Amino acid sequence: MTARLSTLLILAAFLAAPLSAKDKNKPIVPDYVLKAQTVRVIIDPEAGEPLNQPNANAVARDNVEKALSEWGRLRPMMEGMGETDLLIVVRTASGKAMQPTIKGGPIDQRGGVAQSTDSTIRIGGRTGQNPNADPNMDPMNRSPHVSNEIGPSEDTFAVYRGDISGPLDAPPVWRYIAKDCLRAPRMAAVEEFRKALAEADQQRQQTKKP
Repeated sequence: MTARLSTLLILAAFLAAPLSAKDKNKPIVPDYVLKAQTVRVIIDPEAGEPLNQPNANAVARDNVEKALSEWGRLRPMMEGMGETDLLIVVRTASGKAMQPTIKGGPIDQRGGVAQSTDSTIRIGGRTGQNPNADPNMDPMNRSPHVSNEIGPSEDTFAVYRGDISGPLDAPPVWRYIAKDCLRAPRMAAVEEFRKALAEADQQRQQTKKP
């Protein structure tokens, strides 16, 4: 018991230790995010539409696009307007880990992604595989239907690199998850993303100083 307690205390001290100079100089976001000029906002392909708010994800996507346009640093682009530097994926939540949703069918045809339970995700004219799709799924289950969805209990805003093949197959380069962070007018997710990029810009300038 004493040995175990000592190990736990050492581990706690290690986790509580301050960041080294090397860690402090580590970029907050990759350099290509700071250089990005265009972005496409889409709804998470795995998200269903809440029964009590069937347009919640679409409204969140539109609000994010509006907030980005007002910010002015990134230019939101619609489907068919070519490849974008970044891809932002949004998903609303009800505060519960499980909620009834409508899934299947062309839930969202905007933003470069045809979202469905089909085995493919189309982004900017390219086709990538949905890793969670079941190739043996009954075609009837691909049509709109009610499902008990298990997912994040808070809103999610995730940023991916957009100019690569299969962008959603890679982990997000930046992500923010919080209650109502996609709700207008505050749009906390976009505000936090702005702060992250501003901090990264400042850090980048400091590293360039002689």
